[in-house]
Amino acid sequence: MYNTTIKPFIGRERELELLDTLWDSPDASLLIVYGRRRVGKTRLLTHWINQKPRRALYWVAQPSSPQDQLRSFSQALYQFANPGLETPASFSYASWEQAIEQIAALGREGRTAVFIDEFTYLLANTPSIAGVFQNAWDHHLKNSAVFVALCGSHLGMMERYTLAYQAPLYGRATAQLRLAPLPYGATPHFFPNYDPASRVAVYALFGGIPAYWERFDPALSVSDNIRDQLLSPNNLMFAEPRLLLSDFIREPDNYISILRAIANNYRTQKEIAARSGLQQGHVSKYVSALTEAGFVERRTSVTASDQSRAGRYHIVDPYLRFYYRFLADRVSQFSMGITEPGLEEIKRHLLDYIGTNTWEELCREWALRAGANGTLPFMADQVGSAWVKEAQMDVAGVNFMRKTLIAGECKWSPKEVEAETLRKLARTTAATVPGNGQWQVYWVVFARGGWDTGARKLAGDPSFNQSVGRNWQSQGIRLVDLAQLDKDLREWS
Repeated sequence: MYNTTIKPFIGRERELELLDTLWDSPDASLLIVYGRRRVGKTRLLTHWINQKPRRALYWVAQPSSPQDQLRSFSQALYQFANPGLETPASFSYASWEQAIEQIAALGREGRTAVFIDEFTYLLANTPSIAGVFQNAWDHHLKNSAVFVALCGSHLGMMERYTLAYQAPLYGRATAQLRLAPLPYGATPHFFPNYDPASRVAVYALFGGIPAYWERFDPALSVSDNIRDQLLSPNNLMFAEPRLLLSDFIREPDNYISILRAIANNYRTQKEIAARSGLQQGHVSKYVSALTEAGFVERRTSVTASDQSRAGRYHIVDPYLRFYYRFLADRVSQFSMGITEPGLEEIKRHLLDYIGTNTWEELCREWALRAGANGTLPFMADQVGSAWVKEAQMDVAGVNFMRKTLIAGECKWSPKEVEAETLRKLARTTAATVPGNGQWQVYWVVFARGGWDTGARKLAGDPSFNQSVGRNWQSQGIRLVDLAQLDKDLREWS
């Protein structure tokens, strides 16, 4: 069954601090909040309102007609301004201009917060609403004690109408907040009885989307939760991918074909076109839309030029990646209650799936945070992967100004890593280090199952861990197992 236990509000300390700061300011404040659906925008805003007594109105727009939207907001605003009075069912301000002027009037009476959620529903039906807010801000709102937050899930639309240079509201926002998924380090708060490997598995399925985490029962195993929550008939999670896509596109079929291709390791436009049956020119257009939506990104080797044409496409939304890899082709089976073949398929391939995707991503996060807090000798400007035709480096953290490189290898196998993995990392370094300049390299080997005696002995051998190449020299090596990575990411995030 779906886990209906209400979870405590966890994390988001910096976001709550930002809301407090804007509220405590004596000046008018305009906050733009945007982020993926289910990431917790509504929960953040409503939790902040309910933390302590504040004069605050929260209203969520619906995908209805412009008249219904204005009437709904008008009635909410009237009831807020006149508590205890009955609002006529037909009451509505004559225009959005008039409604927003009422917000300013409330602000002149004292500090008042007005949060409008799903603002993109208003933009979809009344694109001029952004200009109306801009005019009202310039002439009314900025001179009152209001704290206005406009919140939406359509990333592209929020950026176009509120943050872009030519957007009506450009330059008016006091702050902007793109709400990111919760970090892996928050998983112990939701799954205190899970070991690190199980929490990594949950993160591989859902990423940091708290609404998805709350579907899992922490008293059940990951496999039992997958069977109950992802493979059961009439499961609401089957509809989630189309719901996410519907925020951005009306006809999702071709986009779904592209997501299927990428989820099955077709990474270039040529490969995606061959797998999906779409023309390569159309693939470019569809991939651009998915990138703007935040579901897909094009990655290049971090040691290559920014203009490199050797880009690979990846699904960065973990649930979409998991769904189109394991679930999409079996929806008919699941709808008939046939779950075991799908569950066995997941169990058979989950080890490689996590190792190729989530484990490498967590290791890159560790490398970035470790460099920032001094755990590593170098701080990277960017961390990703690096590759040439002959070799691939799982973790590559580069600082081109200082000519330093964090070079990492990632192993998700529960078996101990042997010395050959360390030697392979040295060979990969020689193949992928940038050709210009003299580079200082620091190696990191991430291994879920630890290392055997031979690997530990080689790591402690100065003749190896201070190796010298054509234009690079190693400054040492660090071995990081799952327990250490888990501990560090919990502390650092």
